[in-house]
Amino acid sequence: MVMGLINANPVVHEKKERRTREASENKDENAVEPIDQLEIFDILYLFSCIDIKDPEHPYSLEELKVVTEDSVEISDDLSHVRVTFTPTVEHCSMATIIGLCLRVKLMRSLPPRYKVDIRVAPGSHATEMAVNKQLNDKERVAAALENSNLLDIVEECLSPTLG
Repeated sequence: MVMGLINANPVVHEKKERRTREASENKDENAVEPIDQLEIFDILYLFSCIDIKDPEHPYSLEELKVVTEDSVEISDDLSHVRVTFTPTVEHCSMATIIGLCLRVKLMRSLPPRYKVDIRVAPGSHATEMAVNKQLNDKERVAAALENSNLLDIVEECLSPTLG
């Protein structure tokens, strides 16, 4: 993790109790089922025992309320997902890394037909427009993922936690 913490004492919240998913009425194993808000949130926080970790702290983004279920929007018909996240402080230098982690997790988990938008919540970051531009520019994202140092940080944030 990072030396000289930007937010040395973040507020840590308990994880929200999960809603249960209704079993599908369709018995056809090959039928395409729509993806909903809960499934996107589950992708970010439940599958493979991975809670996306904050780059600075040993807490998940969910525990820090950086991302909540309500901050996930999906239109399955339009194959579009938007995740809006709220950094713990308005001058968070890790905002781009956090957004990159969210994007990578969704890129690896969703069918390729989906367009993914990752955004900083309006008014929650000092350089909101610049961060949003970086996170949603394909060329900038590709360049960031070619940087081995950045990729190592992303992989560490996405790595499974034990215990």
